[in-house]
Amino acid sequence: MDFYLKEGGVRTKLAYGELDISGNEDYGYRPFQLMVASIVGCSASVFRKILEKKRIKIDDLKIEVEVNRNPDQANRIESLHLNYIVKGYQLNNERLEKSLEIARKNCSMIRTIEDSVKITESLDIIPLNK
Repeated sequence: MDFYLKEGGVRTKLAYGELDISGNEDYGYRPFQLMVASIVGCSASVFRKILEKKRIKIDDLKIEVEVNRNPDQANRIESLHLNYIVKGYQLNNERLEKSLEIARKNCSMIRTIEDSVKITESLDIIPLNK
């Protein structure tokens, strides 16, 4: 990947277009937003693949993230809490919990930072009626 200096930050070109990064939201995505998005994107993708392999059908998945940063240490990300909200018919809580555990073990972004950022997860299941 190549990055180029631009007004207020840096830019890179990726397969889906240009990405502007800056500490100032007027000029691009903030680095911490991209880090959180990378963790959620990786985790959600792995979780979905595991559900598909186990033939667990869901209708919707939303992930809410609480980010705690330490202003005394350059706004370092101290912890993330990922709350997975799954909607579907006849979902089994135990199977979903186990799938989430497997996803965490196979998400490269979580594995990369888990020794320096506390990451916790929770699962809410919203049953749908036919």
